[in-house]
Amino acid sequence: MNPRFYTIGMSGHIDHGKTTLTKALTNIDTDRLKEEIERKISIELGYASFLLGEYETTIVDVPGHEKFIRQMIAGVAGIDLVILVIAADEGVMPQTKEHLEILSFLGLEHGIIAVTKIDRVDQDFIELIRDDIRSAVNRTIFENADVVLVDSISGNGLEELKSAIARNLRNIQQREAKGAFRLPIDQVFTIQGQGTIVRGTIYEGTIKKGDPLLLLPHQITVKARQLQVHNREKDMAIAGQRVAINLGGAVKEAVKRGDVLVSSDHYSLSKAIEVSLQTVKDLKYPVKQRAPVKFYCGTSEVMGKIVLLDRKELNGDEEVLCQIRLEDPVVARRGDRIVLRRPSPVETIGGGWIIDPFSKKLRFGEETIRKLERKRRGSQDDRLLDALNERYLLSKNELLQTASFDPETLEETLSRLLQNLQVITVESDVFTSSKAYEKVRQEIHRILQKYHESYPLRSGMNKAECAQALKGVPVLLIEAVVEREVGCGGLKREKQFISLASFEPHFPRQWEQQFERAVQRMEADGLKVKPFDEYFSGEKVPEYLLQEARRHLLQTERAYTLDDKQLIHHRTHDKQLDALYRFTNGQPFTVQEAKAILDTTRKNLVLYLELLDQLRFTKRVGEQRVWLKNE
Repeated sequence: MNPRFYTIGMSGHIDHGKTTLTKALTNIDTDRLKEEIERKISIELGYASFLLGEYETTIVDVPGHEKFIRQMIAGVAGIDLVILVIAADEGVMPQTKEHLEILSFLGLEHGIIAVTKIDRVDQDFIELIRDDIRSAVNRTIFENADVVLVDSISGNGLEELKSAIARNLRNIQQREAKGAFRLPIDQVFTIQGQGTIVRGTIYEGTIKKGDPLLLLPHQITVKARQLQVHNREKDMAIAGQRVAINLGGAVKEAVKRGDVLVSSDHYSLSKAIEVSLQTVKDLKYPVKQRAPVKFYCGTSEVMGKIVLLDRKELNGDEEVLCQIRLEDPVVARRGDRIVLRRPSPVETIGGGWIIDPFSKKLRFGEETIRKLERKRRGSQDDRLLDALNERYLLSKNELLQTASFDPETLEETLSRLLQNLQVITVESDVFTSSKAYEKVRQEIHRILQKYHESYPLRSGMNKAECAQALKGVPVLLIEAVVEREVGCGGLKREKQFISLASFEPHFPRQWEQQFERAVQRMEADGLKVKPFDEYFSGEKVPEYLLQEARRHLLQTERAYTLDDKQLIHHRTHDKQLDALYRFTNGQPFTVQEAKAILDTTRKNLVLYLELLDQLRFTKRVGEQRVWLKNE
């Protein structure tokens, strides 16, 4: 029979017998620190291997004292089954209730209630304790849980507890072993001659001895030199197992609880997170907008601020969609459970799960809430499309991060959406949604239409300028849309300039006659042209339009530049060029010889000859010019 791997949490109020019960089940004392032994309380998380038939489990002994709630949250973050320990001689206590709330917020669905120290009370008192417990666990995961009476010293009830554990584990699905490896670290220590050791419960994926790993958020590349599961060396460990990893490439000072080991770049860091949050029933003080909070996810604890999106404050027993903005980055995926606590005065605010670990700045109001609600309830198709609609363009790897898919599910979802044309391939393994594509296409058309109205004399808009106007849209997507629009005839492109297919440069209608008259007069003046602006004297043409007209004539080669003020008409250029070539018979010529042929001032003649040099019709050699082109 193949083994099944689970983690069991031992939770409850201080001094209710969690550590003693763990030892009774496993023969391992999880209080290992000197202070824990002296004070007889658990301060840090304790771990003990527990083999129960086909089930290879680890019991996590969670501190019960209110000062160690942080450790408690870190300890229960990766568990599959929780045993809530309640002492028969004390019953339900304050920390029992807080643990109950936190366990609910972390989404745990399977629990057992162990009533300990039963040898200290008589049967009638036990019945009162049962009633007290049932009242306390109403509407929690323990509402229908097995209640097992046990005494850890004498061993009474231990077999019944083991049977209850096996019965519950039988109904719990194992963690997902496929996909990328992720291990939130809850312990870091060193062993002489071995180096840095980290421990944690594998959330997802598989790890093999020798695998390269990435330590986040530090972005340090490390290597899994050795693996141990239940104090036995292994070549491989899978999701659900508690593993110790000997890291190569990291010193102990560089690693801490809350860091995460991953096997690939499928995981990224988050600082703004959208969450579905349920507040505690009895919140002592309202939580104001942007109030500081302690954010717990996995084994990490990070300070942040809560951003409310449809109200000014939070009160008890509310369910809200909100954003958490963190001071430091965390590794998180959609569906990860979180807990929020107030730093001062200290209390648990609530908990819930992550809708989107890669949030952006959100507007206050119902429209944002509707979007978050769609994200919260969305199918796999909805999640992928929402990610593409919001971010326009994502690679496969980015989709794995933002939409929290495993590779196999992503391939299935992409294939389905590509087939029904809701997703478009931009380039290899880079995608956009048809909705995002159409939005960008329409926006490009709108920008170009506005540009043509403002600059009717320009042949088109510089593509780079158009891209700059599309704020937030990846250049790669803009390039793809332009390319396809040019291909299907929606746009025209000339060098770096793009325009609507139906557009042709033209003079503004109200100034069309004035411009044509000016161009005709310029042509009539031949090489004896006046400054360009003088042809519009008395016409009251706006200065910016004169500059646009000049640019248009030059770009369309209806005119050529003599100097910074004068232009000559293209037909003037053609006539003078033809006359000069014919009279020189294609032979080298001097300025004096050209002056005898062309009717203009010496200044303009020199300017014209320099223009011919620039156009590569002639080349100056000493006092002569030689022809470079045959006419």
